[in-house]
Amino acid sequence: MTAAPKSGALQHAVELTKSIIPPIHPGGRPFVLGAIGATLAVRRASRRAGVASAVLTAWLAWFFREPKRVTPQRPGIAVAPADGTVSHVIEAVPPAELGMGDQPMLRISAFLSVFDVHVQRIPAPGQIVRAVHKAGQFLSADLDEASEVNERNSLRLRTDDGHDLAVVQIAGLVARRIVCQVTEGDKVAAGATYGLIRFGSRVDLYVPVGSRVLVEPGQRTIGGETVLAELPAGS
Repeated sequence: MTAAPKSGALQHAVELTKSIIPPIHPGGRPFVLGAIGATLAVRRASRRAGVASAVLTAWLAWFFREPKRVTPQRPGIAVAPADGTVSHVIEAVPPAELGMGDQPMLRISAFLSVFDVHVQRIPAPGQIVRAVHKAGQFLSADLDEASEVNERNSLRLRTDDGHDLAVVQIAGLVARRIVCQVTEGDKVAAGATYGLIRFGSRVDLYVPVGSRVLVEPGQRTIGGETVLAELPAGS
C-alpha cells in the first residue's frame, strides 16, 4: 500500500530532472560520448586531470543541449530560428542558390556565442522548397560579410499562408560543422528543431519587405519563442 506514493514521488523527481536538464541534440552525442570515454581513461592516470576532463565533458553536454520551447501559434509571424544576439536588421538579397530572385528582403541576423543554445528551429509552419549547402570561408560570424562568404546551409521555406522565407545557418571562426536534418519537400512545424551548428556561429532569417520587424540590434532572442517579425497580410 505504501509503494504507490513512493513510486509517484520517484516519477515526479524524474520528470522534474528532465525539465531542468535538457536533452542532448543527436549531433552532439558523439562528442559527449567521446569525452566520457576520454574522462574515464584520463582518470585512471591522474585524478586531477580526470576532474578537469569531467568538467569539459559536462560543458560539452551543456553546449549541445536541446531545451524544449513553447512556440507562439498565432498565424502570420516568424519566430527566431536560434538563440543569440541580434547583430543586424537590414535589407539584403537572399542567397542566390535558393532561387528567390535579386530583390532585397529584410534580413535579421543573430550571432551565437559559445554560451548560446546551438540548435536551430523552424521560424514558421510550411514546407521546405529548397535546401542547399555551400562551402566557403570561416570569418568571424558577427561580420556582415559572413552572410555572403562563409560556409552556409540555406533553406527556402514556403509558409502555410504563402510567404517565402529564407533561413541560413552560417559557420563562424570556430564552427566548422553545420548539421541540417530537413530536406526539400518536408512539411515542418514552427519551433521544431531542424539543425545544429557546432560552436560559435550565426543564423540569418529573411522575411518579405513589408514585414513588421519586432526586434532591434543588441536584443537577445530565444529560438522557437521570440517573435522576430509579423509577416505582411496575404501571400
